[in-house]
Amino acid sequence: MTHSVLLDTSFFIRLLNDEDSLHQNARDYYKYFLESGLILKTSTITVAEYCTGGSVDELPLMNIQILPFNFDHAKRAGEFARVIFEERNISKVNLKPRAIIPNDSKLFAQADCDKSIQYFVTSDARSLNILKILSKKINPRFEIIDIHLPYHQQFGILDLQ
Repeated sequence: MTHSVLLDTSFFIRLLNDEDSLHQNARDYYKYFLESGLILKTSTITVAEYCTGGSVDELPLMNIQILPFNFDHAKRAGEFARVIFEERNISKVNLKPRAIIPNDSKLFAQADCDKSIQYFVTSDARSLNILKILSKKINPRFEIIDIHLPYHQQFGILDLQ
């Protein structure tokens, strides 16, 4: 099976802003993923988040598969959100009349349900913390790549540039 990566909103923000401090790291990861034959995916949720401050036309969708949020993802997102709410001691009373499921839970559910996704790629420190919470009770099938760490360090590649 060919492995894939799920790219989140923060990744695209860094990739598409050449003045961002993580722009070069994002570019290097993007290039490495393409050259390594990893399939690049992003969620319809990520597209919606990006479009709150940018345009869908800015996204490099030619090289990326769009992953729609579906029924299986929704069920798993609910499980993830329940664990997060329990760990943060958010009572059911505080969730009335209904719980708002954080987008991180939804994106993690998509990464967990898609058997090809090996990595969730982000620069968002909150995502790392949420995955730590989830890992206490649920064993998500994917790893997070934090693009604060250059790709050659993440993958143990000598940087001979």
